[in-house]
Amino acid sequence: MDEFVETTLIPEYNRGEARRHNREYMRVRSAITRASQLGDRVRARELRMQSYRLPSKDTHDPGYRRLHYARYADDALLGFNGPKVEAEQIKTRLAEFLRDDLKLELSEDKTLITHARTRAARFLGYEITVRHSDSKLTGGRRSVNSKVKLSVPPDVVKAKCAPYRKRGKPAHMPQLLNDDDYTIVAKYGAQYRGIVNYYLLAHDVRRLNRLHWVMETSMLKTLAGKHKSTVTTMARRHKRVTDTEAGPRTCFEAVAARAGGRKPLVARFGGIPLKRKRMAVLQDRRVAPVITRRRQLVTRLLAGRCELCGSNRTIQVHQVRKLADLKRQGQPQPEWAQLMAKRRRKTLVVCATCHEQTHIRQPTATRS
Repeated sequence: MDEFVETTLIPEYNRGEARRHNREYMRVRSAITRASQLGDRVRARELRMQSYRLPSKDTHDPGYRRLHYARYADDALLGFNGPKVEAEQIKTRLAEFLRDDLKLELSEDKTLITHARTRAARFLGYEITVRHSDSKLTGGRRSVNSKVKLSVPPDVVKAKCAPYRKRGKPAHMPQLLNDDDYTIVAKYGAQYRGIVNYYLLAHDVRRLNRLHWVMETSMLKTLAGKHKSTVTTMARRHKRVTDTEAGPRTCFEAVAARAGGRKPLVARFGGIPLKRKRMAVLQDRRVAPVITRRRQLVTRLLAGRCELCGSNRTIQVHQVRKLADLKRQGQPQPEWAQLMAKRRRKTLVVCATCHEQTHIRQPTATRS
């Protein structure tokens, strides 16, 4: 799909170098120049305010089109500068390619065409819109028009707060009451830090203030429940001030001492300025492979080999109640008993023939 969009759709729908100038805007700018030359400052100001309400370029220029494409895993976004009719054509072409070439169906419920100034598009947990303001001026120019805006969706904040609420209020986490203070603060801090760092690109990252308050209250209530104390006491005990790029910030810390003269471990919650970082980089750390070790008995069974004769016939498991039963007073131990005693195992993987032999005059052995 990436190759189809980049080599077929984008070259086909990209058109022109730049939009042509808006004639109405240029007429007003010329009138401003004439009024300024005549010294009519009032007229020049009126015309200047009028020019702020007009686009400097022709937004309906048929000779200019731009198609942008971004994809992460199965989430894709196409940004198109052009009429809605052509956007619908792009969607149809993409659906046909997925159906005919990749044998996939495009989800009509999730594949939406939205106007960037009137509705937000959802992509990777962000709401994406295009800003427009005729009153926001920087250096005498409108500085935010047609600029992409990233926002934190309100439903995301609500969903992230939900695990720490009960009956609409922040509540303690019962599953953490048996942990020490360091572990409790570390778990809350890691979860909050991950969410905030992900949304630092958003223009309204300050919206996460609500999440900070809910998680902070829940953490203090959990600490208070553990120590049979109050939220105020826990806040006074763990409250600290840390230095950040935006100045000092209040946070909560818990310290775990370590033996051997090593530095103590410090867990921290908060202390992150909720201020947008335009150059924030989201890096995906490579996930380490999870190696799950099987139980030793399972590994021996999967080998499919008798541990007495070495044959590959159908295997069974010989089991004794306890290792002490392998020792008999005044009697020589059989080969299988010596092997189990040497390995200190109450189980032995054997074939059916060897299994029958182990049960001869062995009342303490049982089949499984």
